[in-house]
Amino acid sequence: MHFTIQREALLKPLQLVAGVVERRQTLPVLSNVLLVVEGQQLSLTGTDLEVELVGRVQLDEPAEAGEITVPARKLMDICKSLPSDALIDIRIDEQKLLVKAGRSRFTLSTLPANDFPTVEEGPGSFTLNLPQAKVRRLIERTSFAMAQQDVRYYLNGMLLEGSTGVLRAVATDGHRLAMCSMQAEIEHEGRHQVIVPRKGILELARLLTEQEAEVGIVLGQHHIRATTGEFTFTSKLVDGKFPDYERVLPRGGDKLVIGERQSLREAFSRTAILSNEKYRGIRLTLAAGLLKIQANNPEQEEAEEEVAVDYNGGNLEIGFNVSYLLDVLGVMTTDQVRLTLSDSNSSALVQEAGNDDSAYVVMPMRL
Repeated sequence: MHFTIQREALLKPLQLVAGVVERRQTLPVLSNVLLVVEGQQLSLTGTDLEVELVGRVQLDEPAEAGEITVPARKLMDICKSLPSDALIDIRIDEQKLLVKAGRSRFTLSTLPANDFPTVEEGPGSFTLNLPQAKVRRLIERTSFAMAQQDVRYYLNGMLLEGSTGVLRAVATDGHRLAMCSMQAEIEHEGRHQVIVPRKGILELARLLTEQEAEVGIVLGQHHIRATTGEFTFTSKLVDGKFPDYERVLPRGGDKLVIGERQSLREAFSRTAILSNEKYRGIRLTLAAGLLKIQANNPEQEEAEEEVAVDYNGGNLEIGFNVSYLLDVLGVMTTDQVRLTLSDSNSSALVQEAGNDDSAYVVMPMRL
């Protein structure tokens, strides 16, 4: 194997692929990146056995074919440290990888390409071609509500559901739920649901950077695969049953509050400063045309804000974790938001005013 490549052309895919590679590995080969040269194409592959990412780069001239694995982080750090206009010469010599650029020379240890695990391909059940920007929006609007290390492992990921004409993403950690839908050309009967693990979802969002381009998504029985012009990303799915999100959506709330998103967000942020650091509870008191927000903490400190809102229902007092409300307002984009409430023991439904493609449910807190 022998090829030359511009530093910039190598660094971008290498950084993304190295992002999948775990630093602490039980198998040494898993901290390596697989380099494969065929004709005028170089492909780089990184995996942690759950998630696999393949980046492809066109070389300027035909190269000597071959394949090898080298330490991902070291190769990336070498590339980063070279001048931006460097031309890098890479070849294998006696089971070592020689990297040369200008007057710099590096010799890296290698492991055989045969040792490198590949994520097994299962049969794909259906394929979608979607605009990258829309899929990224779907993930960004919901991923914050995924659990982090819940024993209910199926919550440490995101539900993707395909039904006729609609692709929906749902995430919940048991205290709040985020849901967003987009139109998609799906002609399958019934619902097809997969749970993508947290790491897989976050890596996928990192790859969807081209506003205009499309991404091809294959939802299989055990894997999700996404392909763009430069990358192929594969993730194992979480084997489990996701909660029935339809049952969680509050129905029949009779108290409708419409407020300015930015002024609510700022008022919540200020009140949060004096909320209990552990539980982050704030109290909302609703009266005609007015929302009062209060917080206090064990040090007997208090914060109070008043925000004018469009509301003409009865009085209501309800507690929430302020972080959950701020997360929701942070991903919304409209000027106005609407809250639907029923009583102090029922979850709130938060949506953008005049837009139903996203819905957020936040459970109340006892204060």
